[in-house]
Amino acid sequence: MDRSARPAARRTVSGRTDARFWLLLAATAFACLGLADPQIDYRRQRYDALFVVDITGSMNVRDYRLDGAPQSRLDHVKAVLAALIADLPCGSRAGFGVFAERRPFLLIAPVETCANFAPLAGMLQQLDWRMAWEGDSYVASGLYQSIDLAAAFDTDLVFLTDGQEAPPLHWSGAAPFEGEPGAVHGLIVGVGDVIPSPIPKFDRDGRENGFLEPGDVVQENRSGTPPPDAERREGWHPRNAPWGAAAASGEEHLSAVHEAHLRALAAATGLGYVRLTPGLPLERELATQAAPREADARLPLAPWFAATALILLTAVWRPEGAGRRPLSLISLRPRRPV
Repeated sequence: MDRSARPAARRTVSGRTDARFWLLLAATAFACLGLADPQIDYRRQRYDALFVVDITGSMNVRDYRLDGAPQSRLDHVKAVLAALIADLPCGSRAGFGVFAERRPFLLIAPVETCANFAPLAGMLQQLDWRMAWEGDSYVASGLYQSIDLAAAFDTDLVFLTDGQEAPPLHWSGAAPFEGEPGAVHGLIVGVGDVIPSPIPKFDRDGRENGFLEPGDVVQENRSGTPPPDAERREGWHPRNAPWGAAAASGEEHLSAVHEAHLRALAAATGLGYVRLTPGLPLERELATQAAPREADARLPLAPWFAATALILLTAVWRPEGAGRRPLSLISLRPRRPV
C-alpha cells in the first residue's frame, strides 16, 4: 500500500470515530433528559356537562340506522354520548341523568371523564326505557328542572329528547320558564327524524307486541279551559261538552322530532338547539354553547427526548453498506501496519 495514502485513511477513520462519539454522547444526554420526565405546564379548554336523556316511550322509535339496520333513538343517543365522553379532554367533568314523566333523575353526579371513563361508559350502556317510572312526558317541565339540577352542580346542560309531550301540549302552550335565561349554558338536542314513525308498543312484561294505535294514546289535551274555537265543534255545549262531543283525533300515536317546540324552549331558556343528525359532531356543537372553562394540564416531554435518543443511536450503529457488519468505535480504531 502507498504509504502516502495511510494518513488520509487514518484521518477518515478518525473523523468517523469523532462523529459517532458525539452522536453517542448526544443520545446519552437525551436519554437522561427523558428519564428525568420533564413536563410543560399549560392551560387548555375543558367541559363540565350534565347529560339528561329522555327515556320515555317515543325514544324507542327506530328512525336511525346502524350498518343498514334500524336503530332506536335511545340506542343512537347512547352510542353518540359514549363517543363524545371518550373525546372530551382530560379534566372535563360529565354526569348523567334520565328524564321521564315531568322531572329528571340523577344517575351519576359529574365526575372527571378520564379517570372515571369506565363507570361512565358502563352507565350509558345500562340506559333503558324500562327505567322510566311513569309513561307521561312533560318535556318542558323536565327541561326546567334539569336546568336547576345542572345549576346545582355548576355544569352546562345537554338535554336530549325528541320533544314529544305526552299528553300533548295544551292549546295555550307550555308553561313559562321562570328561571333566568342563559344562567345555565348548554344544548337542547333534538332526537329523531322529522318524518313521523310508529311508536313500538310493549306488553306488561316488556315484550314488544306491535305499534301504538290512535286509540292507545291521548290525542288532545283537554285539561283546563277549552280553545277559543271550541264552540264551533260538533256537539259543543258550554257545560256538558265544552270541548265538543266528537272524539279527539290526531297523530300522537306517531312520533317525529318536535323541532318547533324545542326551538321555542331553547329560546326561552337561553340554551342552544341542534338536531341529532347522523354524523353530527356533537362536541363541536357543545363547544359553541358551553361556558368557557380551563383546566391545568401538563405536556410530558419524555417521549420526545426518548425518540430523539433512539434516532441518534440508530445513526451511530447504522450499517454502512449491504453485507458489511455495523461499524463500532472499537472496529474503527486504526490498526498498526504489520
